[in-house]
Amino acid sequence: MLEIARSELTQIFRNRLVMVSGLVIPVAVGAYLVYQHETFADLASLGYVAAIVMFTVLAFGLYTTAVTTLAARRQNLFLKRLRSTAASDQSILVGLVLPITVIALVQVVAILVVLGVVTTSPAEIPLLAVAIVATMAMMLALALATAGLTNSPEHAQVTTLPISLAVIAVASWVGISGTEELAYLKRLLPGGSATELVMNAWNGGVPLADSLPLLAPTVAWVFVAVALAKRLFRWEPRR
Repeated sequence: MLEIARSELTQIFRNRLVMVSGLVIPVAVGAYLVYQHETFADLASLGYVAAIVMFTVLAFGLYTTAVTTLAARRQNLFLKRLRSTAASDQSILVGLVLPITVIALVQVVAILVVLGVVTTSPAEIPLLAVAIVATMAMMLALALATAGLTNSPEHAQVTTLPISLAVIAVASWVGISGTEELAYLKRLLPGGSATELVMNAWNGGVPLADSLPLLAPTVAWVFVAVALAKRLFRWEPRR
């Protein structure tokens, strides 16, 4: 697994498309959100800014890059060759997505640390950490499912747009309008409950017992996406 991850890390820095989508765009957008935090905070709160930063990095940095990587490795038959080795399917997939997962985590943490320094620190850091990890798991699971529908790295630019834009749109909807109305719908949509959880963790003022149940919809999306991935994921290109 670690050998696969090391090889994949090298490929990431050699691939311009992956470098732009996985490293440059998320950092640039995140830096812009931090720079304009007062404007965005006026729409809702600093917790909303933190949630948008998280989903921007995870949607374009983690999710899109993971789908692109898996599609590329399938297209050049690298996935097929790996399956002929002693490595298990799980270790192959983990090895391929591990580098971009670590990179995305570092990006999210670094940008949120800067946000905390220039504004105010999150009220509940452990709860924020749990929200980030759960959201990363959801985006990775969705990436595995989407990769099954993606024929090539170029095709990934199309297949990843709906979910990438949807989670950011849901985060904005929940962050700006709150959950006083249509609470169940907003929380059930992918990213809805995670946004509320991040806002609670950053802004504070909400009892922990009221925030922890918000993990359930995100975890549920992980199971749904994994189930879809098992049905849709392919190890070889379509003939």
